[in-house]
Amino acid sequence: MSGEDGKVRLAVFKLSSCSGCQQQILDLGEDLLAVADKVEIAYFLEASSKTSPGPYDVALIEGSVSTPHEAELVKKIREDSRIVVAVGTCATYGGIQALRNWRNFDEVLAQVYPKAEWIKSLEKSSPVSDYIQVDYAVSGCPVNKLQLLSVLKQVLTGRRPYHRRESLCQECKRKGNVCVMVAQGAPCLGPIMTEGCGALCPSYGRGCYGCFGPMIDPKPEALASRFEELGLTKDEIALRLRSVSGWAEPVRRFLMRYERE
Repeated sequence: MSGEDGKVRLAVFKLSSCSGCQQQILDLGEDLLAVADKVEIAYFLEASSKTSPGPYDVALIEGSVSTPHEAELVKKIREDSRIVVAVGTCATYGGIQALRNWRNFDEVLAQVYPKAEWIKSLEKSSPVSDYIQVDYAVSGCPVNKLQLLSVLKQVLTGRRPYHRRESLCQECKRKGNVCVMVAQGAPCLGPIMTEGCGALCPSYGRGCYGCFGPMIDPKPEALASRFEELGLTKDEIALRLRSVSGWAEPVRRFLMRYERE
């Protein structure tokens, strides 16, 4: 399954999202040229209206599955693609759209839309992997473009992609940041969230809010206990943990138990 001159056929698809992760791909600029001689971009509406039908060698999917149309679209993408990569926190964990999953769906519709019956939406906004098999995932809100480029290079050369899943605390240490939770008593999700953003928020003196999703084997119960020591109520702790990647399975599982206690 190859394109022009034996190139790998690449497709980029958008579901419910802000298009920020697609913009990160475009922002690679000259770095993207490093793989340009190996890739035929067959479908990427953010970059060009010229498209080619599948099959594709690699499909990148940005956004969460939030509508019946998107649920069918991801199945078609899976059928047409040899390798599928979920790109960004919306695609990997549900993202901002998944905040509605904690509320009664009909109440949300009534509060937001004057004609709720016009809205064709699923009750829950879900990561792509809830509907199809995803071969690789690169989280981030938006995705770290250099991480994505690294994964793309590894996929194109036939290697199994690898990128670190350490906690954000490790990234803060590498940057020499003073811990905002220790020094300021500021709530920070860094101990349970994965690195990749460059420890952006702690570098400016504010706590992490989890835009890259949970690290390997997070311990949200331990962090919640520390937040309680800092004086946060259970409601405040739950709101912080829901955040951008709060629908991620380990965080969601903890919250459903924590809020019943």
